[in-house]
Amino acid sequence: MDLREERPEDGQAVRSLHREAFGDHGSVVAELTDDLRGTLAPDGGLSLVAEQAGHVVGHVMFTRNLLDAPRCLVEVQVLSPLAVAPGHQRRGVGSALVRSGLEILSKRPVPLVFLEGDPAYYSRFGFVPGGELGFRKPSLRIPDAAFQVLKLPKYEEWMTGTLVYSQLFWQHDAVGLRDADA
Repeated sequence: MDLREERPEDGQAVRSLHREAFGDHGSVVAELTDDLRGTLAPDGGLSLVAEQAGHVVGHVMFTRNLLDAPRCLVEVQVLSPLAVAPGHQRRGVGSALVRSGLEILSKRPVPLVFLEGDPAYYSRFGFVPGGELGFRKPSLRIPDAAFQVLKLPKYEEWMTGTLVYSQLFWQHDAVGLRDADA
């Protein structure tokens, strides 16, 4: 398996991967990914793919968002989305993508990485519940345990506050969980 930065010609494969991996929610994730890709700039985000036998089998994206800290706005990264083709899950593809992305980001001026996800999975990378460290989630729809953060080497103690998602997450209604019964 090869890990590398996503290239323009990977777009359709990444889109198909998200549709397959996220089932009923796949189209929303694929569209969000397409739009987030347009926000990536050198040192302003990261999109990695896992390729096996010439096929994209995994994808992870880190994008620029803001932390509303009392002193000033702080540029942070959000890990979203992460997808692995169903036939390649539970083989370390997702873990390899996350570890590689975090290693790259730790060498950049990025102080924090946030995500919404399963603590049982993401704790292996050092993510902890954000609320326990004084961070506030951007929506009450995000379960407390799912709102997670990882401090990178550029983190400073004054960097606390509320995570502010980029407009694209709101535009695609990709923040937290919707109440299906409401």
